[in-house]
Amino acid sequence: MNRKGNLNKVFLIFLMAILALMPLTMEENTSVVIASDDTKKVVSEESAEVASNESTQLSEKVDEILNDERLEGALTGVSIRSASSGESLYSHSGDIRLHPASNQKIMTGATALDVLGPDYRFSTEVLTDGKLKGKVLKGNLYLKGKGDPTLMKKDLIQFAKELKEKGVHKIKGDLIGDDNWFDDVRLSTDLNWDDESYYTGAQISALTIAPNDDYDAGTVIVEVYPGEKAGASPEVKLIPETDYLTIVNKAKTVSGGESKDISIERIHGTNNIVIEGNIPLDGSKSRVWRSVWEPTGYALDVFKKALEEQGIQLIGNSTVKLGVTPEKATVLTSKQSMPLKDLYIPFMKLSNNGHAEVLVKEMGKFVHGEGSWDKGIEVMEEKLSEFGVDTDTVLLRDGSGMSHKNLIPAEQLTKFLYEIQDESWFPVFEKSLPVAGMSERLVGGTLRGRMTGDSTKGNVTAKTGSLTGVSTLSGYVTSKDGEELIFSVMMNNYIDGSMTEIQDEIATTLAEHDFE
Repeated sequence: MNRKGNLNKVFLIFLMAILALMPLTMEENTSVVIASDDTKKVVSEESAEVASNESTQLSEKVDEILNDERLEGALTGVSIRSASSGESLYSHSGDIRLHPASNQKIMTGATALDVLGPDYRFSTEVLTDGKLKGKVLKGNLYLKGKGDPTLMKKDLIQFAKELKEKGVHKIKGDLIGDDNWFDDVRLSTDLNWDDESYYTGAQISALTIAPNDDYDAGTVIVEVYPGEKAGASPEVKLIPETDYLTIVNKAKTVSGGESKDISIERIHGTNNIVIEGNIPLDGSKSRVWRSVWEPTGYALDVFKKALEEQGIQLIGNSTVKLGVTPEKATVLTSKQSMPLKDLYIPFMKLSNNGHAEVLVKEMGKFVHGEGSWDKGIEVMEEKLSEFGVDTDTVLLRDGSGMSHKNLIPAEQLTKFLYEIQDESWFPVFEKSLPVAGMSERLVGGTLRGRMTGDSTKGNVTAKTGSLTGVSTLSGYVTSKDGEELIFSVMMNNYIDGSMTEIQDEIATTLAEHDFE
């Protein structure tokens, strides 16, 4: 017992001595722990102040911007990274899953470039299972689409000219449209039914045509002009001309000086274009894009007109219908689209939904032999995972971002934008992004009227996104002192007002920030 007591006394004296020395030790080696999202480092107070000062300043600036009453009740995710190291510099609800709207095209566009390549082209073929006898093609003529969203009437006219050059003047057989390269699901799962009549909700078919050089495939341009006199029906023009749609003209021409009030709508589930309202004699034309119900038949009708314009007639009991091209059919002529590296300019700059959905299906066809949304999204998920995206926290439902069920955290989007920079195709992707303040339509794109100040014009390259209650902006910007940054600003569940001003203020803050 005495020995144990003595040991306890010695231990207590030793412990007191250590405690007496600790304050001196701590005073000589004072340190602080700085916590970030990714790492914890122990550094001296002086070093910590230097290391975190600029980052703190940036955080304070962005926090102040986000303290905006317009964001009350909304969800906002912000992520800012170094483009050179990938280090997270700022995050506000960056791990919260949010709807990306057209920022979804960032993932669709990049994964498609990785899968298909910048030089990938779509094709369209004209084939026959018959033989040319004199000037008569005895057999069926097939127009086979393979997903080309850039096919136009001028291409179909060229097909007709080439057929005539080969000696075809008459066709004793059927004119058949083949859209079986893709499946027959025309609309993505979550597209609102009342969106489908607009060009933003155009149906997806492997055989389709576009009315102009924006390549809004599966749509028709409807133009309404004043009639010859007051009381007359307005004149209506379709581009391209087609009998596939029916014009129901309920509008009237009114006297000059009266107000214009014209409505041009396609009735859901039909190809009836209903025009209502008034257009004054001295009024300007009204012009809209409307999607076409079942666009395969639309392409086939325009091709039939192109054949007729070249003097090629269908004879006998010939019909116009849909079908499958026989494997042994002979190719008479064909056309390839521009490569993806060129298509991506109108696709990304103008945020073309149809192009995004075509790319999803084409990825499915290319990798799995099935041109469907399910297989294409499967490919996208595989690619996102390869680029380090946590696919367990991402939900993909389409390629365009029209779905209100797509979900991705801002941190995952900036991580993806960081990882793809080393890919050989990245310059194509980067060039396709809208450039802030650049007035040329196919340069500035959806950002041509935004961020026109000296610090941001030509500096911010980013993808916009907009749905009801959703506004997003993600891309790249260089700071005042030359630091390349990646950012994503995603705003969801707001009701009133514009969020673009807040997004632009954040991007401008990054452009004007000095890290030195």
